[in-house]
Amino acid sequence: QVQLVESGGGLVQAGGSLRLSCAASGSTFRIRAMGWYRQAPGKQRELVARIPNIGSTDYADSVKGRFTISRDNAKNMVYLQMNSPKSEDTAVYYCNAVVGELLGYGMDYWGKGTLVTVSS
Repeated sequence: QVQLVESGGGLVQAGGSLRLSCAASGSTFRIRAMGWYRQAPGKQRELVARIPNIGSTDYADSVKGRFTISRDNAKNMVYLQMNSPKSEDTAVYYCNAVVGELLGYGMDYWGKGTLVTVSS
């Protein structure tokens, strides 16, 4: 299996910068896609950004141009650079990995999350 641990969350001022990190361990060779999701209290979890495959990235419209996802396979790390965060970006951010299984199935693994609070 795969374990995911997020770090880097905290308090940031609107318009500032913050970088989230996710460290993967275990059967990392089986990881396919990786991404970041977030959930605010009382709201459903939503996609922030993901890397579905090498050389490809997807972003939520709300963060395009402000956030950047990157992946370092050698270090089994994925990052989310948050520039110019807004109050509405306040949420618990979760690292996600899709891990390959037999028969072509993929299973989702999640970190426990890191809280990002944007102050204005």
